[in-house]
Amino acid sequence: MRFLAYIESDPKMPFGPPPPELFEAIGAFGEEMVKAGVSVDSGGLAAIEASPHIRVSGGKLTVTDGPFAETKDLIAGWMVIDVDSEARAIELAGELSAAPGPRGEPIYEWIEIRPFLALPETFPG
Repeated sequence: MRFLAYIESDPKMPFGPPPPELFEAIGAFGEEMVKAGVSVDSGGLAAIEASPHIRVSGGKLTVTDGPFAETKDLIAGWMVIDVDSEARAIELAGELSAAPGPRGEPIYEWIEIRPFLALPETFPG
């Protein structure tokens, strides 16, 4: 089963890369996932200020620069993992949420996991 695990971040965090401790912990966690054979893809995302909002309505393309007033949580990065069960995906997300951040203390960030939809075998393409 494939899951997307995305890492939420506090929108009040300063713009820029994560603190070195957190960056190292996420890197080490990613290496463990590669060694375990469950890592499919991962990466970080730029701050919300660099994220336009795009929509087509009535045939007209609208692009709005961020940030957006209704934003409460930001997606800071993602991992695509391929594991045998939702329980294993939850276990791994818990380990990532406990990664050390500034001053070596656990970050306790929310990690959301979402399963990928499986395409029916008869799906063309």
